[in-house]
Amino acid sequence: MLSDTPTLEEYLAYAADLTARGAAAFTAAADEDALETARIQFLGDKRGELLLLQRALGALPADSRRDAGRAFNDAKTRLTTTHDERQLTVRHATTRAPHLDLTMPARHRWQGAKHPVTVVIDEIVGIFRELGFTVALGPESESEWYNFGALNFPPDHPALDMHDTLYLGEGALLRTHTSPVQVRTLQRYAPPIRILAPGTAFRRDPFDASHAPAFAQIEGLAVDEGISFVDLKATLTHFAQRFFGKTRTRFRPSHFPFTEPSAEMDVECRLCGGAGCSACKGTGWMEILGSGLVHPSVLEAAGVDSERYTGWAFGMGPARIAMLRYDLPDIRLLYDSDMRFLQQVAE
Repeated sequence: MLSDTPTLEEYLAYAADLTARGAAAFTAAADEDALETARIQFLGDKRGELLLLQRALGALPADSRRDAGRAFNDAKTRLTTTHDERQLTVRHATTRAPHLDLTMPARHRWQGAKHPVTVVIDEIVGIFRELGFTVALGPESESEWYNFGALNFPPDHPALDMHDTLYLGEGALLRTHTSPVQVRTLQRYAPPIRILAPGTAFRRDPFDASHAPAFAQIEGLAVDEGISFVDLKATLTHFAQRFFGKTRTRFRPSHFPFTEPSAEMDVECRLCGGAGCSACKGTGWMEILGSGLVHPSVLEAAGVDSERYTGWAFGMGPARIAMLRYDLPDIRLLYDSDMRFLQQVAE
């Protein structure tokens, strides 16, 4: 013990002895009870030896307190660190079950994967790359001319109304399809052209089992001399057979301002096998794209000689194709971000 009026040498010697004895006591503690007893003896708030060492600082001469204070801080740090480390070791040893096999593999934790729609887009792009197509991109914010005017939409077409299109003001809007990329490509490059234009489109559609207000779309365009509807049908049939495997397809007459003649392409509904269900509205067929020969007005608007060149175009929704691929009855499943669902689809 220290005297009531210790010298600096006595104080420093006692601090070193206290540190050594306390560290040894903490290290020797075999369980939490023994460790707590040692803690009270050396680090206790009322009668701990470290507290007595701190109080003895006041009895030292003023010119000795700097060195004594440094010794006290070193002792406190060493004892506190040794106690905390031993506490973790003791608790780990007492709480670990004796039968626990630490070599056992951990539970599988899903780390994520590509979204089903992204997987579909990549596969579609891969199929058309084999046919000589390249990918072209364009802005999501478009002018009315690129989105409608250059694509032969008349000024009074319903698609231009605010209940169908999201306008940004000053003649700007969120593109309702990726077709403007076709016009921009035709303006920039001379035929022959074969491109795919994947991207996001926006419409004021209700969010239901088969529609979404923001959705992925892929446009395709081929322009060259002598291209006919036979080329269009053969290419899209080849795509359907590659993507879905052996399946039935059909083309139905339709109308789009930017193509003439126009057709919609259906594949047999995979959910019901052609028998008819709610997803295919009882028809046994699922529409996957619209297509047709590029209207001469569109070629002329882009600066292409429509007397020399012809072309065909199509547009498809990868989300709807993902519904067919993964047998999904509701498109909203693809947008809910349910990790359980996405993990099942990814595997």
